[in-house]
Amino acid sequence: MDLNKVMIIGRLTRDPELRTIPSGVSVCQIGVATSFVYTNQQTGQKVENTEFHNVVLWRKLGEIAAQYLKKGTQVFIEGRLQTRSWDGQDGQKRYRTEIVAENMIMLQRPASQSGSYQSAAAPVVKPAPAEAIAQKVEQPAPVEELPTIQQGEDINVEDIPF
Repeated sequence: MDLNKVMIIGRLTRDPELRTIPSGVSVCQIGVATSFVYTNQQTGQKVENTEFHNVVLWRKLGEIAAQYLKKGTQVFIEGRLQTRSWDGQDGQKRYRTEIVAENMIMLQRPASQSGSYQSAAAPVVKPAPAEAIAQKVEQPAPVEELPTIQQGEDINVEDIPF
């Protein structure tokens, strides 16, 4: 069994570029930057490593991305990796690895954008108020006590909870 699955959370490095291919299908390309912070073992200093990802969104998902996303927007992308190849103008073989998005969640709008996202077709995650989160944390679900069996004890069939 094979698995080709990518999930990233990052910020757009540029505004989306929406095009329509000759067959009439919409395709949108975006750049997403993700960062990883670690501590250098020799110096003890924190180091930030940023990766840049090319993302392709097809059809309605691409149209939604072009309409609502702007440079700096934080977004969750789920999809698969795909590598394309072509011959460059200089005759050299060129390769480009992209994430073909299957799902997108807009996590926040950039600071320069006003208003709110108003599309039923686009999944949007809005942060919950701190009070709602605190109420959920303070009310844990009831836990059923299960009998424990110590190692070395004889096991009785009636002690098994299922």
